Amino acid sequence: MIYKGILSCVIAASSVFGTFAQTHTLEINTKKTGAAVSPTMYGIFFEDINYAADGGLYGELVKNRSFEFPQSLLGWQAFGNVEVKTDGPFERCPHYVVLGFTGHKECATGLQNEGYFGIGFTKDEEYRFSVWAKATDGEATIDISLADQSTMDENQERAKAQLKVSGNEWKKYELILKPNKSAQKGCLRLLLNGTHGVALEHVSLFPVNTFNNRENGMRRDLAQALHDMHPGVLRFPGGCIVEGETLKHRYQWKNTIGPVENRPLNNNRWQSTFHHRLFPDYYQSYGLGFFEYFQLAEDIGAEPLPVLNVGMACQFQNWNNPAAHVPVDSLQPYIQDCLDLIEFANGDANTTWGRKRVEMGHPKPFNLKYLAVGNEQWDDLYFERLRPFVKAIRAKYPDIRIIGTSGPDSEGKMFDKGWKAMREIKADLVDEHFYRNEQWFLSHGLRYEGYSRKGPKVFAGEYACHGKGKKWNHFETSLYEAAFMTDLERNADIVEMATYAPLFAHVDGWQWRPDLIWFDNTRMFKSVSYYVQQMYACNKGTNVLPLTMNGKPVAGQEGQDGLFASAVVDKRKGEVIVKVINTSDKPQDVTLNLNGLKGARSATATTLHSDNMDAENTLDNPDAIRPVETAAVCQSKKNMTVLTDRLPAKSFRMYRIK
Repeated sequence: MIYKGILSCVIAASSVFGTFAQTHTLEINTKKTGAAVSPTMYGIFFEDINYAADGGLYGELVKNRSFEFPQSLLGWQAFGNVEVKTDGPFERCPHYVVLGFTGHKECATGLQNEGYFGIGFTKDEEYRFSVWAKATDGEATIDISLADQSTMDENQERAKAQLKVSGNEWKKYELILKPNKSAQKGCLRLLLNGTHGVALEHVSLFPVNTFNNRENGMRRDLAQALHDMHPGVLRFPGGCIVEGETLKHRYQWKNTIGPVENRPLNNNRWQSTFHHRLFPDYYQSYGLGFFEYFQLAEDIGAEPLPVLNVGMACQFQNWNNPAAHVPVDSLQPYIQDCLDLIEFANGDANTTWGRKRVEMGHPKPFNLKYLAVGNEQWDDLYFERLRPFVKAIRAKYPDIRIIGTSGPDSEGKMFDKGWKAMREIKADLVDEHFYRNEQWFLSHGLRYEGYSRKGPKVFAGEYACHGKGKKWNHFETSLYEAAFMTDLERNADIVEMATYAPLFAHVDGWQWRPDLIWFDNTRMFKSVSYYVQQMYACNKGTNVLPLTMNGKPVAGQEGQDGLFASAVVDKRKGEVIVKVINTSDKPQDVTLNLNGLKGARSATATTLHSDNMDAENTLDNPDAIRPVETAAVCQSKKNMTVLTDRLPAKSFRMYRIK
């Protein structure tokens, strides 16, 4: 969303600015259409870090719903006569609980689930409770409720229903709960009513109102925020979880498809990576699996970009341990995973894996075009493993574009070695990762001008400005990201896609920051970096236009007073889009000479600005910093269209000119 209003500093007449010493003239050649901007240029990268999946985007509200955590009742408070058993109806999730009579009707038997930092629910919203159950003796009754233990009210229960379970065969039961009050940190409570016992498996609670109303769906507000970015590509499922701290715990896509009740639990490698930010109950339920990722990409209009394991565990966590990785002559199962995934995404019902997709409810192919093999690996350990993957994929699926990686460095010996290897292996794109400080972003405004135009394209797969001593989502670092992104845009002939990272973070459960979108159990806010990404993604145009100041690219160079700029044309809408960032601490006068256009024209100016460089959006003040759209005026001057303006200090302003 962009706020609209009247901005007094956007004036047509340049004479108003006569008190300023210098006007910076940006020359834009509207007739010299440059490289096409890839539809995938600005996208999003999803990794299950910071409780981004379970407890976040994935709509499930119950933690440890199948009792498969190593401590079977972790997340549950059990009382009375509760027994855990391991001969349940689902082969890969065998655990379940039996609630039995205590022998006295005043001594209750039951379970209470804490959810992810509490269970959030909203007044008058509907929640779908489901469970697989069987009676141990005839017919059993369970009282199901949503409760708020923090209330001072006489009654903790906010919604209540009764479930009758009959017969000794496993069946799925469902009911709807509709709370009469909201709670941020409530709980789900199950109480045995009567003397007849009951067995319970896969206890689940979802909002009915998920994104696109899917039963095993996404939390609506978080998924809508992704949709509203208009991303060109969705990279998933990571990130370092693709590797795992050991290969045993790597992400295995085949475990994430099929009935959710039978998807096995997996460790999350972010559970204990940072001992100073420890979350020992952080696991992956795989409820948000590869089918759901492909479906989400389709729902938000993005190209799917899965990342699969190359036969290596996390190199950072296995620094000097070659034995942690699969021998090169034993890679075939990993290579087959890649081939099978392409068949799952694109194959028809006559193929083994395509049929599985059809059975899950998606007859049409997902039209997969990209596949990344390996995440942030480097050196010969990676290169020698990647080669047989590329050979096998090319042989069977020559149209799939394969993405390799240059490792975690943004430059230097190992980075150069990575690019050299990717050219030799003939990867289609190279995934670059760079989390760097303010000075790096300000000094790399011409990063891609010097890249070779022969060989692989660039995928800036993970990047963010990490403030030096200020590693959070404040305005200043977001502004410098905007400045750097002008270079992505100017070099659309070599840069094919870019994704900020990470994407999501729970305010009570984060391991890493800054992040694009923050949330608690019922609310969310978009960081300033989100709005930077959105302004680019929604205004990427179709082709680059040459833009210079005194014959040079506007990239914070000497004599440019901290200005960065890029321009594109949107041929579909008949608009020129110019993005200008003023990173200096003074206002700057700018004149846009739109060479090739004539006459006065209507225009808009959208501004992202704050007077406080440390300011950020928060849950309590989510709109503190938002883009503001205003009217602008273009004059006719010397047979060209001219727009004259004053940019506030530390601001990002985008012009759209008809």
